[in-house]
Amino acid sequence: MRLRLTSIFVIGWFTFLGLGSVAAKDTGVMVRELARTETSWDGVLLPSYPEGQPEVRILSITIAPGTKLPVHQHPVINAGILLSGHLRVHTLDGQVLDLKAGEAIVEVVGTWHWGESVGDEPAHIVVFYAGTTDLPITQIRE
Repeated sequence: MRLRLTSIFVIGWFTFLGLGSVAAKDTGVMVRELARTETSWDGVLLPSYPEGQPEVRILSITIAPGTKLPVHQHPVINAGILLSGHLRVHTLDGQVLDLKAGEAIVEVVGTWHWGESVGDEPAHIVVFYAGTTDLPITQIRE
């Protein structure tokens, strides 16, 4: 057991050092960095984390084929991984991101946008939100 834990620690350390994908011999563990950035997908620098009691939320969201989400924004930093389907994200200024299964997204913060499930299968995404207990994770545009 000690060897296995040491190998896992080494993998984590290599990933922390930015060495990309790492596999440890004989452990059955593979680590692949999906995203590492200081900007959201539209190239804008991420904001500083807000003051207050930190709160992390993780949501599993499934969007039926052909469904268009309402225009909304996120006041907190969030990132996700599209597990299946095809998700197209639009900003009001005309930027578009096509996200395919297995790809990661670092979402825009404080920017009005919407997403739509494109294709024949539902878009299933897991999203991680890093905010504070007093901030909503999403605001819908009225």
